[in-house]
Amino acid sequence: MSGAADGAGLILGIETSCDDTCAAVVTHDGEVRSNVVSSQGVHDAYGGVVPEIASRHHLQLANAVVEDALRRAQATFDDIGLVAVTQGPGLVGALLVGVATAKAIAAARGLPLAPVDHLQGHVAANFLRMGDGPLEPPFLCLIASGGHTLLARVTAYDGFEVLGRTLDDAAGEAFDKGARLLGLPFPGGPALQRLAEQGDPTAFAFPTAKGVAGLDFSFSGVKTALLYAVRDLGPEEVQRRRADLAASYQHAIVEALVDRCERALRETGLRRLALGGGVAANGPLRERFRALGAEVSIPPMELCTDNAAMIASAARWVTPLPYPAYLGVEAYASGERAA
Repeated sequence: MSGAADGAGLILGIETSCDDTCAAVVTHDGEVRSNVVSSQGVHDAYGGVVPEIASRHHLQLANAVVEDALRRAQATFDDIGLVAVTQGPGLVGALLVGVATAKAIAAARGLPLAPVDHLQGHVAANFLRMGDGPLEPPFLCLIASGGHTLLARVTAYDGFEVLGRTLDDAAGEAFDKGARLLGLPFPGGPALQRLAEQGDPTAFAFPTAKGVAGLDFSFSGVKTALLYAVRDLGPEEVQRRRADLAASYQHAIVEALVDRCERALRETGLRRLALGGGVAANGPLRERFRALGAEVSIPPMELCTDNAAMIASAARWVTPLPYPAYLGVEAYASGERAA
């Protein structure tokens, strides 16, 4: 297996698309030498990520995280042959810090730079030599996180075809907002799962958006249904039935994700399914995926959530830009690449 970025030296990956400051060192054949993630717990007090605060913390942390990744890999900048960085999508201010850091490192040493799409990074986590990987195309890949939910057909190492995407909220965002309605701390997904373990997933019939056409997702309906249930039950009854509400709400989100993947397996004829993004940590989702009858690949959790090893992995199939061509590279916030 070889890519366009094959060459001498290691790959230094940098990822700052949201609130995690990440750096990793990866070989050109997909061995992870180090993978450092520095999380910004400061956002917990706000119930969600504050973009301006995230950007400032990236500025404070970026250099130290890169140095830590090199130290853990037992490498120096002299061992690096390629710098890879998340260009987007994500929080534009946060992305700018990572892009500027990567440019500075590459330019100072005359190294090439590979701008990487964040979502392609999640797919490329499956190409690393860890856990169940490397996985070879073709396969289906569900990416479910706080910022993204999409289902893709992966037929090559350097790209994918989107089969369905969320029409409104991302699955991880729905978990976080549901947790907040139930008085749980941020990030909401883990807390909601722990509470749901004590409840009955059939106690409330929350919608799973099965009527949405094609393979697209929608989570605004289930979020609104929980809001109305909390309002109609009243504070005392909500407190008494919080576990049932959490279990039923989690069940609806998981079933919506599983239903689209089951449809896609049937429609495409593919029998391999990969899962990525922070929602991959959800235990019931993992159980339902493994019961689908397909060959399921789930990277280790440190490769499912935002990380730089997946960015370095994707860079292996990106044609790198030489100095000074990459000085004009800009971050992009949406799913559309910057011009």
